[in-house]
Amino acid sequence: MELHDVWFVLIAFLWTGYFFLEGFDFGVGVLTKLLARDRKERRVLINTIGPVWDGNEVWLLSAGGATFAAFPEWYATLFSGFYLPLLIILFCLIVRGVAFEYRHKRDEDRWQTNWEHAIFWCSLIPAFLWGVAFGNIVRGVKINAEMEYVGNVADLLNPYALLGGLVTLTLFTFHGAVFTALKTVGDIRGRARALATRLGLLTAVLALGFLGWTQADRGDTASLVAMIVAVVALVAAIATNLAGREGWSFAFSGVTIVAAVAMLFLTLFPDVMPSSLNEAWSLTVTNASSTPYTLKIMTWCAGIAAPLVMLYQGWTYWVFRKRIGTQHIADAH
Repeated sequence: MELHDVWFVLIAFLWTGYFFLEGFDFGVGVLTKLLARDRKERRVLINTIGPVWDGNEVWLLSAGGATFAAFPEWYATLFSGFYLPLLIILFCLIVRGVAFEYRHKRDEDRWQTNWEHAIFWCSLIPAFLWGVAFGNIVRGVKINAEMEYVGNVADLLNPYALLGGLVTLTLFTFHGAVFTALKTVGDIRGRARALATRLGLLTAVLALGFLGWTQADRGDTASLVAMIVAVVALVAAIATNLAGREGWSFAFSGVTIVAAVAMLFLTLFPDVMPSSLNEAWSLTVTNASSTPYTLKIMTWCAGIAAPLVMLYQGWTYWVFRKRIGTQHIADAH
């Protein structure tokens, strides 16, 4: 296996980790409007991800940085062609982070309500747009012989990509609902489980359509196995949620995300960004990669830094592992 193949796998791993962790993070943000009945319950939901949301976004920074360094042609074409949706995602992530930090700075009802609206919308929009973006990457976009994107924003809003957006939105919200049930006590825990069941059934219908479409269009044996794992894991997540086994349900919903993302990257390889104009113009792991020397240096750096970051983040989750409820939230001043 060449180093550019290794880095394709590593980038797939980083995106998988990002969607696994930021997935429930986005889902909890959406649930601040769908599940919480009052401000105290919204504070409970926000506090479940308060210690970890910013660490989850490190995976996005790592995935973007690794793509820039390992596959500069892929990075250039992707970020120029998808400029507007990626800019919207970036804007939402900035506003969302500010909302988490500033929401409690003042006691006025309007101040806190506005920031809570920001948390909801800036969780929902990226959760949808990431699915649209990856749907287009897998489907293929208009890339010419100079490795430049020559389409427009309207080309990105095709049925396949929009279905992908709905899948990531519902899957992340389901993942967040299961995480909420796992991290809370009392009435909100029971309502989170009930909502997770309904979200899981909706997700199953949408995901089966999207993954089936993907398999029919670009799939092979490996991607079919990943698809089966994703579907079985999603069914198991719904079943264990109904049985009140939140830990198992969260694990299975995580496996669903991992298997679904793995399927997308399996159907993509050896391309990194297929061209819908001419297959010969597609960006591949070979023609879009950096020099072997650059990849070698990156491999040494990643081999040292990545395990340390993962250990630290795992320790953070362990420290903040206990459940919380409205009884743990102090009354507003």
